[in-house]
Amino acid sequence: MISRSLKPILLTMAGKMPIISITGPRQSGKTTLSKICFPDYDYVNLESPETRLAAQEDPKAFLRAHKKGLIIDEAQRMPDLFSYLQVISDEKGKPGEYILTGSQNFLLRHTISQSLAGRVFVSHLLPFSLQELRHAGLLPENPNEALLKGFYPRLYDKDIEPALFYPSYNQTYLERDIAGLVHATNINAFRKFMELLAGRVGQLINFSALSIEVGTDHKTIQSWCSLLEAGFMIFFLRPFHKNYSKRIVKSPKVYFYDTGLACSLLGIKSAGDVAKHWARGALFENMMVADCIKGFYNRGQRPPVYFWRDSKGLEIDLLIEESSGIKAIEIKSGTTINTDFFSNLEKFEKLAGGPLSRYILYGGDSGTVRRETKVLPWFETAKLAG
Repeated sequence: MISRSLKPILLTMAGKMPIISITGPRQSGKTTLSKICFPDYDYVNLESPETRLAAQEDPKAFLRAHKKGLIIDEAQRMPDLFSYLQVISDEKGKPGEYILTGSQNFLLRHTISQSLAGRVFVSHLLPFSLQELRHAGLLPENPNEALLKGFYPRLYDKDIEPALFYPSYNQTYLERDIAGLVHATNINAFRKFMELLAGRVGQLINFSALSIEVGTDHKTIQSWCSLLEAGFMIFFLRPFHKNYSKRIVKSPKVYFYDTGLACSLLGIKSAGDVAKHWARGALFENMMVADCIKGFYNRGQRPPVYFWRDSKGLEIDLLIEESSGIKAIEIKSGTTINTDFFSNLEKFEKLAGGPLSRYILYGGDSGTVRRETKVLPWFETAKLAG
């Protein structure tokens, strides 16, 4: 069993808050983690029609029947239950009594803000981080293999080939989470839309261009992006809010939470294909940015991450804003440290008008310090979070 970095935070907050929420994509390990953290709790899954019916017929009795504590899986399937959770948790005042898990963040987020504000600790569990795999001795040998395989637990637990896992995962996602939200005639267009997004990782999102290629309108593309973002399939990296130049880019960049899924959508089937693929550099950048975000979520923190680009083409791939200052990170997929790697960081520091913590993440396997910049190998992104 691979130890999850989120576990200590969940155990700590379960002693302080009456309700713990764990959201994340399907198959990211939410149920397994909740059972490991709270082994004596009863477990129910609201995907089951019988269980859902019992909860609907008498919500109070359903909740009070479980004296030891209760894990409610796929909690978004019955949002009406949240109001009863509020009443009962207020009556009992017992910390950590209810654990909610769900794979549709948009619904959980809405119902929590409406009913459980101030009573719930909200956490996000994403697929494995590089650090988690490394500690378990399961980290792929090189970045190309990691990019291709991705980070979903079942791939490592059952040793499933990515080429067999991801098409089925994507099909299940479309049938279970998307079919009820997208008109049936649009499912094929939605699939094409996902494939086009995979080819745009690390690029500024352009809704108009996507709408033309997919053959639908601008607003539909925006709503589909929102669905993928809420389902933890993609995320947007926002531009840094401080204007160090008269003209800066204001559009966000799009990334996938899991590069294995992006590779599958691009038709990449082997590590050798990754090495030769035109999107290899963008996919490597995607993996590094996503892993930094996992590092913050695994500490129970909102990721303070951005990028910066001006109209002249000067760009910093990743900025982390912390109370101690700004970390500026350049991401390079090459395995050899090149003097060109440092150029943008040095230019940005002059533009910012003050010292920065400068880092380079690259595809090599050893770290060093050069030109006042810390150079980290691809598997040490955890050193950037916190």
